[in-house]
Amino acid sequence: MPDPSTCCAPLTDQALTDEAATGLAPGFKALGDPVRLRLLSLIASQADGEVCVCDLTEAFTLTGPTISHHLKVLREAGLIDCERRGTWVYYWIVPTRLAALSRLLDVAAAAGAGR
Repeated sequence: MPDPSTCCAPLTDQALTDEAATGLAPGFKALGDPVRLRLLSLIASQADGEVCVCDLTEAFTLTGPTISHHLKVLREAGLIDCERRGTWVYYWIVPTRLAALSRLLDVAAAAGAGR
């Protein structure tokens, strides 16, 4: 994946390189599922920046293994990270990875520059 702190210019500024597209695609693919999008939202909106998996599973009618699968996809895409503490696993977002995806879609910045 390209360096998330510098990648990427908005789509309206320049075309993506093959490397950048390959690096960013897993993040967008992971967000293409409504359950994963909601999980990311639940994790990101926590006041203390992290959430226990036990709290995430209560928010869905899905089984624990299904939630775990979706969390794994988000983790493998680099959008979240986690740590086991005793019995439970705690999750938090990876801001630099989300920022890279967000910058790519920030066409308002280009529009403000006269486009």
